[in-house]
Amino acid sequence: MQLNHADCRRVALKYAATALFTAVFTAVIVSAFWIWFYNSAPEPKPAVARSGNVVAVQPKNAPPVEIAQQVVVGPAGLAIPVVGVKPTDLVDTFDDARAAGRRHDAIDIMAGEGTPVIAAADGTIEKLFFSNGGGGITIYERATDPKWQYYYAHLQRYAPGLAEGQQVKRGQVIAFVDHTGDASPSGPHLHFAINAMGQGQRWWQGTPINPYPLLAGKKAGG
Repeated sequence: MQLNHADCRRVALKYAATALFTAVFTAVIVSAFWIWFYNSAPEPKPAVARSGNVVAVQPKNAPPVEIAQQVVVGPAGLAIPVVGVKPTDLVDTFDDARAAGRRHDAIDIMAGEGTPVIAAADGTIEKLFFSNGGGGITIYERATDPKWQYYYAHLQRYAPGLAEGQQVKRGQVIAFVDHTGDASPSGPHLHFAINAMGQGQRWWQGTPINPYPLLAGKKAGG
């Protein structure tokens, strides 16, 4: 049987309508599947967990943020980088003399071996470095504002999964206290320093500033 022009047009329209319906139906089903999948699939766990329960806090003159429950935040918004340490526990050792007549340029936060060390602020792990005759196992963290860098030294070990280039949050466990490097085994502590970074300066550079007033809320030497 030979189809006339009108019949051919009707057949073509029928096939086109069927193809369009199939394409739309498939797209709806696929979209529904992915919406279901992303809503039901568990979120991946962070490579490095925060310390303790996470709660919302309201810093003065700043929006609320979520940090670990046992994190103590100083007046400058920095977390005291050793769990369990309060502002009243801190001692200003920034100007103390060290070997070869150099200045300490940091504060020592005394704590037991294995005490968690937490990120003082949001930032990126710029360098993981071992200095045998100096800070031992160390971390250089560049703040979200790249003008600032935080230095953690005499560490026992890094938190599992910590890596260079990784972003960390204030209150996140990044390491553990010890006495590696030139620290005395009788006095495990965190050597904590803050450096003001000039444009283009690398992780080993910067100008030291005293962390004590920022963490303790007291003037230097107080």
